[in-house]
Amino acid sequence: MIKVPLLDLKPQYGSLKQEILRVLEEICDSQLFILGPRVEAFEQEAAAYCGAAYAIGVSSGTDAILASLMAIGVGPGDAVLTTPYTFFATAGCIARLGAIPLFADIDPETYNLSPEAARQAALHPPEGLAKARIKAILPVHLFGQCADMDPLIVLGHELGAPVIEDACQAIGAEYPGAQGVRRAGSMGAAGCFSFFPSKNLGGFGDGGLVTTQDAALAARLKALRNHGSEVRYYHSMVGGNFRLDALQAAVLSVKLPHLESWHARRRSHAAYYDQAFEGSPIQTPAAVYKKLAANYHIYNQYVIRVPNRDAVRKYLQKEGIGCEVYYPVPLHLQECFRSLGYQKGDFPESERAAEQTLALPVYPDLTETQREIVAQAVLAAVTQS
Repeated sequence: MIKVPLLDLKPQYGSLKQEILRVLEEICDSQLFILGPRVEAFEQEAAAYCGAAYAIGVSSGTDAILASLMAIGVGPGDAVLTTPYTFFATAGCIARLGAIPLFADIDPETYNLSPEAARQAALHPPEGLAKARIKAILPVHLFGQCADMDPLIVLGHELGAPVIEDACQAIGAEYPGAQGVRRAGSMGAAGCFSFFPSKNLGGFGDGGLVTTQDAALAARLKALRNHGSEVRYYHSMVGGNFRLDALQAAVLSVKLPHLESWHARRRSHAAYYDQAFEGSPIQTPAAVYKKLAANYHIYNQYVIRVPNRDAVRKYLQKEGIGCEVYYPVPLHLQECFRSLGYQKGDFPESERAAEQTLALPVYPDLTETQREIVAQAVLAAVTQS
């Protein structure tokens, strides 16, 4: 039996090992580990790549979201409009500030926040949330494809609520909107990125980034990541320890020039799967911007819908095929958000996605043989389940 992992980072490291070890040794020799020139260089590179005027390196994708919400003044009693179908950090950061996650359902094709559902939630919030002021809109570019940003930005203008992009899974993904093709993180008031090792651009641990076009917001974020201090030991606000380590920045700088080719390989694997599953009961990911943008999807995850998902997953695991459920419990049904009053059935598309979706291996170094094995196993699993 040939086993295929969901993710294997060793081949990528092997190809870059000497260059990475060289820059890490330079940092160790310098003993400059916190912020400094390596972080500044990566920030400039990342800003240019994302099409943003400014980039601020932070300690994780979670802290990127948290710092961005702090920077626009989200606090107790405020509401932030977002999706219930995403990683916990999206709503967790809202709650940590004493604010309220105001959920709206997803588009069943893209799994991203539905602009129509977002508008309805803003105009007709649940009774218990009706008095909360919507302070921000927080869409997620889930699995590597941008949310439909134009109508969300319009809604934000109407509400006086900045749009913060959770782009943690979508660095480089492009959106063909009214202002042309723009990259994730360049459209809202701020964009939030994660460099968790499994991401398309992954570090050697936790790391994150915030992008913005606003000089004042960038300055505020730089202070917030350093305990609210612009001048050492003088604090104009209460921030946190959200700094990006120089070691992480150096690794990311080595990897960034390869990112476009890694995106392309992921798209190649996705195209193979799409063709292999054609005519079967398997629903493949909808690439809604395919004819309109080069990086229409970066496939941080290749997520299918299958009948009897749990049986299919069990079969694949038995066959040594890596797979994962993102995400088994929508956020509105999480125990910690019970006090918000949401019930099962409130967001049916999010709940269906949680019950039916399964992620398959799609990492750049996946071989042709491996992806053939994956496709054959998935087809067999669906037939037998």
